Amino acid sequence: MIEPSWTRTKGTIVEGHKVASGQGLGSPYPQGTIETQTPFFKKLGLDLSGFFRGTLNISIGPKTFKVVKPEITFRGVEWTSLHPPEDFSFSRCRILNDGHRYEGWIYYPHPETKKRHFQKNSIIEVIAPFMPQIKYGLEVEIETNSLEMAIIE
Repeated sequence: MIEPSWTRTKGTIVEGHKVASGQGLGSPYPQGTIETQTPFFKKLGLDLSGFFRGTLNISIGPKTFKVVKPEITFRGVEWTSLHPPEDFSFSRCRILNDGHRYEGWIYYPHPETKKRHFQKNSIIEVIAPFMPQIKYGLEVEIETNSLEMAIIE
């Protein structure tokens, strides 16, 4: 494995669709998509136990990002009967806040295989451990592997 080349970018925690955590009103996934998808990802080789069952939505705007060569990509994951299989990519990341560093995964459901709940390309979704200080509007820094993900000015 090639050593990561970390790029640090400032971002802000923003509200998402709340579907990943199951808190979204009218969501067809009351337990949340992450809770539902986790066993499928584990069977494919990515164990997300120990992480919060939702995503942090980090706005890096006006910058955007592009997935280049993620560490992990799963194709055609049949995790629900509500829509066709989806492709997912994951890249390691770090969230830095108030002197703490949290290891996590960038969670990237490929838009071309998604049916709904799209994100702007300035919003990075992250699966991370529970972080008690997290709230909307909190400024954080995210470290991404520039070999796997490009941050575009």
